[in-house]
Amino acid sequence: MPNLAWEQQHVWHPYAAMPNPNPVYQVTSAYGVDLTLKDCRKVIDGMSSWWSAIHGYNVPELNTAIEKQLQDMAHVMFGGLTHQPAIDLAKTLINITPTNLEHVFFADSGSGAVEVALKMALQYQIGRKKDHKNKFLSLTNAYHGDTFAAMSVCDPNNSMHHLYKGLLPTHHFVAPDIQALREAFEAHHHELAAMIVEPIVQGAGGMLFYPAEVLQEIRKLCDEYDVLLIADEIATGFGRTGKLFACEHADIQPDILCLGKALTGGYLTLAAVLTDLKISQGIQKEGHILMHGPTFMANPLACAVAKASIDLLLDSPWQARVSNIESQLQEGLAPCLQSDKVADVRVMGAIGVIEMKDAIDIPNVQAQLLDNGVWLRPFGKLLYTMPPFICSDKHIQHITQAMTSI
Repeated sequence: MPNLAWEQQHVWHPYAAMPNPNPVYQVTSAYGVDLTLKDCRKVIDGMSSWWSAIHGYNVPELNTAIEKQLQDMAHVMFGGLTHQPAIDLAKTLINITPTNLEHVFFADSGSGAVEVALKMALQYQIGRKKDHKNKFLSLTNAYHGDTFAAMSVCDPNNSMHHLYKGLLPTHHFVAPDIQALREAFEAHHHELAAMIVEPIVQGAGGMLFYPAEVLQEIRKLCDEYDVLLIADEIATGFGRTGKLFACEHADIQPDILCLGKALTGGYLTLAAVLTDLKISQGIQKEGHILMHGPTFMANPLACAVAKASIDLLLDSPWQARVSNIESQLQEGLAPCLQSDKVADVRVMGAIGVIEMKDAIDIPNVQAQLLDNGVWLRPFGKLLYTMPPFICSDKHIQHITQAMTSI
């Protein structure tokens, strides 16, 4: 049986059936912004490998960081031990994130980071003897991950997790509207441990944008009603929206910050949860400890490449690059608004979205895009791109031309 036929019968892919009825495309190598497929086609990766490969592929500085660290150790447990890559990365993260954040917990995935953040909020309230504050407030169309606690703060009606609705803990949801937020806090603040939000850009829940004023109001209401604010910047962190972190659009500081995806430049899985002294001290009241510890927590290879990726980003003209990508996406996607098949076009930073009026025939559209030299991963009614920051004008024009040809 040919490899891909065997693979479709035995290897489970994200958000897919088994056996997988949809085609998959084998990648043999990646360099710069290009993926080379087994059939020798070379295509631009307009997805940055699910928003993580911000520098593209086969990056010399990141390769060197991995190779250098590999000479010392690939992994060592973090329980009772530490190592320089974790220390260096923690220092960097504390230096570049909001000034109130001074403690770093390393997780092994974005969903895992959200689990840790929710645990932190709950244990903080327990430490204050406010066990009744055990619910969370989230935005409609929110997406925060695929593990169980993370699923529970995803929109139960408008997310991919509606099948689990009766099995998950129930929390509260509110539209990103100032009046609705005020009403939600007034009604539920007495039981809320925290509000969790994707700042400014809601990702897998619909690629939706909301105004900075809404995020400012959320911070204000959290302070007013004694509710923690968790910022899930797994998708938005490290420059994707035009700011290093999306919270900067509203000039606010969260109590807990989740990072992932682009943290390692797309090389290895790693996430981080940062919080402030108030929460760390609150958790340890009554002798409590934070009950979480992944086996591969603070993996040295991942920490080393994450530090190198952040250094590479900060040493680059990333703001100018993202601003230029934004302009190119706006110009290139604008003609789609003339189509009667298109409901909306929206762009922010290095994010470009075409929302169709009807659901997209994903296998057919992906095949067309590949024929046009571009890899994208549409979902629902959305055709979108989050390209690597190193894309040239020619690359972005190639991506937008492929998108507008659908």
